[in-house]
Amino acid sequence: MQGIKIDFEIKSLPASFVACKNGQKSLEIKAEENKLIMSVAYDYDTRPLALCAEIKAGDIVEAIFYEYRIELYINGVLVDEEWPAGKMLFNLGDEILGNLEINVSEFSSKEEKSPSVISTFENAEGWRPGNGVFVGDCMPYVNDGRYHVLYLKDRHHHKSKWGMGAHQWEHISTSDFKSWQVHPMAVPITNSEEASICTGSFINGGDKQYLYYTIRRGKGLPATVARSASYDGYHFEKDSAFGFVVSEKYNSQVARDPKVFKGEDGVYHMILTTVFLEEDRGCLAHYISNDLEKWQECDAPLYKVENSDHPECPDYFKYKGKYYLVFSIRGRARYLVSNKPFEGFEQIDNSLIPCAGVPKCAEWNGKLIFTGFEPIDGYAGTMTFKSATADKDGKLIFENL
Repeated sequence: MQGIKIDFEIKSLPASFVACKNGQKSLEIKAEENKLIMSVAYDYDTRPLALCAEIKAGDIVEAIFYEYRIELYINGVLVDEEWPAGKMLFNLGDEILGNLEINVSEFSSKEEKSPSVISTFENAEGWRPGNGVFVGDCMPYVNDGRYHVLYLKDRHHHKSKWGMGAHQWEHISTSDFKSWQVHPMAVPITNSEEASICTGSFINGGDKQYLYYTIRRGKGLPATVARSASYDGYHFEKDSAFGFVVSEKYNSQVARDPKVFKGEDGVYHMILTTVFLEEDRGCLAHYISNDLEKWQECDAPLYKVENSDHPECPDYFKYKGKYYLVFSIRGRARYLVSNKPFEGFEQIDNSLIPCAGVPKCAEWNGKLIFTGFEPIDGYAGTMTFKSATADKDGKLIFENL
């Protein structure tokens, strides 16, 4: 992967560097007291992308600019990232101002396959990766005797990439809810046109394992339903041959969060968040497939809410003879229950799920384990869990994990 690297030493504070092109700042670096701010201009948006770090005199700063990612290192440690689009305006011919001397060079990195387990940690309740990274939407599932959690890697509380999020899927798992393994990133941003990899779901397709998601692209463009595939469940590759957009009866710009599962009818089902335009009602569009390859849109949504709110991060499962439909409205999750698959869902008293941040669940040892996030200063924060069982009427009874 090719890029441009700039590096410099903070010899004294304050210090600054400004590059200008036709009277416009193309790159600005301000180092004052204990904080560094790097602002990078692109032709995609009039607002520059900003990366920040705590610094002190004597620190070595490196910034690497790829086509679709910027990395900021302090003394060799990655401390901030951004995800650009369009063309970077800075180049060596720009007019230079300021007292900060920087070195500019070409940079090339070799992409190597990561091991299945990168690191381990204890206890995921209240956990986040640290170093400026927060836990966003969580997508749990059970596979190979382990409870897995895919989650949206968040920096800047959804403000990355001009407020479009620039989320990517990270991956952890456990066999006992005490010791956890960290796995390679499941779905990274690999194209500057990808504004964010939205929430989705895992399904085991037999010889392959799949992750389904939508790609937010911004600028009024429709979101594309996409997927990645794996043979070992830990190293996923984007399937460039797969993808589709919802039909014109739905709002394609807000389509997101596909939940894929195999029904008792032997058919694969997909439900995803969008808006039914004819009635301006948030809904869960419904698709079916016999082979996970070709998807057919059903005549009507699986479920419609009473207004234009989006029923986001949907989940669907059968538990103790009942069928459950879960979704969140403005971050608060609730569940509906039915005696039949795909119809007759009713909301019962106290149906809110007491697990913050758009929780979804997977069954583990006879219980439902919901995973979500506890917000910190806005979107994303730390991982959190709730365990649940059900009474004879389908009402969920929650307890701490």
